[in-house]
Formats: sequence, structure tokens, C-alpha cells
Amino acid sequence: MNHPAHWTLSHALALHARTRPEHAAVICEERRTTYAELHRASNQVAHALRAAGVGAGSRVAYLGRECEHYYLTILACAKAGAVIVPVNWRLTPAEVDHILKDAGAELLFVDEEFRSTADQVLAGGSLQGLRAVVRLDGTGAGGRPDRGAGLRAWCAGAPDTDLAASAGPDDAVLQIYTSGTTGLPKGVVLAHRTFFTLPQATKDSGADPDEGIDWRAQDVSLVSLPGFGIAGIGWFLHGMCAGATNVVMPMYSAQEAVRLIEREQVTITFVAPAMLQMMLDERGVSAATFASMRKIAYGAAPISEGLLHRCLEVFGCQLAQIYASTEAGSVAVCLPPSAHRAGSVLLRAAGRACPGNEIKVIDREGRVLAPGEIGQVCIRTPAHMLGYHNRPEATAATLVEGWLHMGDAGYLDEDGYLFLCDRINDTIIVAGQNIYPAEVEKQLSEHPAVADAAVVGLPDARWGEAVHAAVVLRPGERASPRQLLLFLRGRIADYKIPLAYHLLDSLPRNPSGKILRRAVREQLRAPGPGPEDRAGAVPAPAAAGQAPAGPA
Repeated sequence: MNHPAHWTLSHALALHARTRPEHAAVICEERRTTYAELHRASNQVAHALRAAGVGAGSRVAYLGRECEHYYLTILACAKAGAVIVPVNWRLTPAEVDHILKDAGAELLFVDEEFRSTADQVLAGGSLQGLRAVVRLDGTGAGGRPDRGAGLRAWCAGAPDTDLAASAGPDDAVLQIYTSGTTGLPKGVVLAHRTFFTLPQATKDSGADPDEGIDWRAQDVSLVSLPGFGIAGIGWFLHGMCAGATNVVMPMYSAQEAVRLIEREQVTITFVAPAMLQMMLDERGVSAATFASMRKIAYGAAPISEGLLHRCLEVFGCQLAQIYASTEAGSVAVCLPPSAHRAGSVLLRAAGRACPGNEIKVIDREGRVLAPGEIGQVCIRTPAHMLGYHNRPEATAATLVEGWLHMGDAGYLDEDGYLFLCDRINDTIIVAGQNIYPAEVEKQLSEHPAVADAAVVGLPDARWGEAVHAAVVLRPGERASPRQLLLFLRGRIADYKIPLAYHLLDSLPRNPSGKILRRAVREQLRAPGPGPEDRAGAVPAPAAAGQAPAGPA
């Protein structure tokens, strides 16, 4: 096989299926799928996709939780030359409809759990290009529900032989939707090369892999973040490309995560800080609980030094912080394990550029700033996106001469460590889940009593940040925080609904009329910003010890 820089996801899977066929590729809810089984099953689905008229560049959507069927669908699309579009299962039918239309999805795979959402979308009749909807689940022996039975029935009769290569490393394979500051979801298109560049650059540079994020063939990797975001799907695909065993959680639960780490002898994982806190708070955990772990990567939200110190004491393994984005595709910046020392000033840093990547900080005119000067963070990485789907202007604004403009303000120190100060684009991150203020503000503004609204994130001890809404009511109108909460339900996903509502007389704006969210944050932090009602809530997960979904 040729050099990894020229590989695709299909190359990687075929290699592992040939050289270690009986090695477990995916473990999910007691079901174990070997690399040989994953290869054959994805071949069969790829042939069925081709037979259904799905060709190179076609968009195939997936609405469902993470499981082995999700990953074989991703790999089948890669083999057929199609582009997988994972859909956030937390979204409302209207939000799902927008994504499917924007992507131009030709086929939709859907879990039984989310069939009602799909039915509501289809009832709208707006998806003219959709060829078929494939139910993943079905009925097995004895009339019992059978995960994957619908998928197997759909591709029954299709061969499981290898397909001729239909994609190269620079061809699109994945389209992830992540909203921008306008509140309109944009499809970030990533290529096969995204999932090979960091491991290869680390090897080519001679850098110590222990000082970064590395995936090994002997690893047992816990995939605990949702697969509709780059953190979940990217973590799996990097692990798969390395030949690791991937232990997949359809829904994060701290209790279940601890159980899986002990039972499967997990060696590596990526989590949001809130998930670390929850695992440490589980009854009976100790250093012995995590004895199999060699490395924990964390990121997607701020982390307190107190929590970091506790992690250093209990987990007893290497800790590495990640700074990235969907547009970056892979890990862009890493705070290495050697920097994780109690009392070190570097614990406040995001890290240094990973091998093959570069960082610069620029001012408003695009000039590179000296160490210590705060400006906009830019990253150059070979893993970067191909662009935003059908949005050339947005692509040109974000990806400038090979540099990704990250939307964050920060500075570099003399040693090249990046320190973040604020998010330029005002994105709110709740337990690793991105929430975009403009989207929530738009829905709030549709309430007949609301004259003006600003949505910001404020520090929260449990989730890192919580969503707060500052609301100005129309003269003579009344609306309680609870009424505002109930108005939002069903319009946006529950995790986007504000935790608290602050009724103000006016909102701070600049001369051009733009809301000054930083000033709003400062006002809400100060004593007595106005009546507050915590009528909303960071959505309580289905069971104690669960966290909201991870990064988008």
C-alpha cells in the first residue's frame, strides 16, 4: 500500500481487515464487530448505495445515535465516493429539515428512535431530491427489536466484495453542520486526508508522540462524544485509521463510562471537562479504577485549575488538552502532558501547534502580532476543511490563503504557547456543545412581547458555561421567564434554551446598532442587572451522571 499521505478511509479499513481481521474494531452495547466484519458489511452497504443511484459527491444523511451501524455507513459512503452528513439528533424537525435541504441529501438513514422526527420532516414535502429513507432498525427473531435489521434488509443481496477506488485523499467524505454567528447552520466539508495528516506529520517530524495526541493499534479508545460533531466522529476515525478498538457510547453516562473503562481496559479517550468532573464524582472511583488509562485528552470548553489538579491526582495517566474546530478537521493545538504540572502557569494555556501546524495572531488589519499582544487566532493545518458547502463567501472569509481564522482572541508567549482570552464570535459552549446566540435570539424575538434580546454564556460550575438571555419587553407587554421558556420549546433544541432570563430596560449597542455581547455579559455578572428567573435549565440528561452532548 502506498504512503499514508495518499490514503483514504477505505485504504485504512482494507489494511486492517487484511492484516488483523479478527481484531475488534467497534464495541457497542456488548456487540463486537471485527475489522473483517466492518470491511465486509461496509462493502455491502456501499454496493447498495451505488445500486440506489448514490454516486461520487452525493450527500447521504444519518439521523441516529452512535453505534457500529453508523460507522459502517460512514465507511460505506467513503467507499462509494459519497459524503456522509451526520444530523444532530437533538435538533427539532424544522432544524433537521434545513440541514437536509441545504445538503441536498439524496438518501437518509434513520434510527427507529428518531423516526417520528424524520416523518415530520418528510411530511413537509420539501425534500425533492431525497431518493429514499432507510430504517436502520427492525424486528429480529421472536419479534424482538433488532438493531441494524432494517439496514441489513435494505442491502440484502448486494455483494460484499471490494469496490474499485472512487475517491482520493483530497475528495470530500464528511459534511458536518456547525452554525456561525449569523445563526444559520453551515456544512463544513472535510476530505479523507483530514484523518491522516496529524499522525503522519508527527511521525515525519520525529516529535515524541507521547507529547501530543496519538492513536495506536493496541489502543482501546472510548468514543464518548456524539458522532454528529467532529469531536466524536473525528476521534473514532483517527482511532480506526490506527487500527485501534473503539468502544462506542450511544449516550454519555459517567457511570457507564467508568464501567466501560474498567471492563474493556480503555487506554485513551477524549472528553469535555464536565465529563471528567462527573467521572471523578462517581461513587467508589479511585486511581485503581483508571489503571488501564495511558492518556486522556480533553477540550471543547474551559477547565478550572481545581479540576485539573484533581484529574492529575486521580486519573494517574497523561493529560493533554486539545484546541481545534470543525473547520480545522483535526487537532490543531495541544497542551502536552509534560505541561500538566501542579502550579504551572502553562495550565492556563491552550497549548502549542501540533506537528505540521502553525499558529499566528493578527490584528484587525491582518498584521502578525508580537508575543504577548492579543489579536485574532489563526491556524494553518493540512487537515483543514475543503470549505463550507455552497458558501464560497463564508469560506473565503474563514479560510484566507490557507489560514483558518478561528474566531477566538488570544496571544502567543515567547515559547509559542497559545493563551485564549475570549471568543470573538460569541459562541457559547455548554459541556462541549456549541450554542450560537443569534439562533436563540432570533427565536426569542418572535415572541409577541419581546422587543429585543441578547443571549450570552456565563460561567457555570458544572457545565463550564450556561446560556443566559437578556430580554427587553415591548411597552405595555408582559412575559414571565417561564412563558419565554415554554415559547422556545419545540422551536429550538432543548440544550439551546436559556437557563436564566434577565428582564432589562435596554441592551448595549455600538453606533452601528450591533449588540455588544461582552457588555451584556459584564452587566449580567454585576449585582442587580434586573429581574432574573432560572426558569430554563441546561437540559437534564436521561439519567444521573450524564452530560449534554459534546462539540458540534
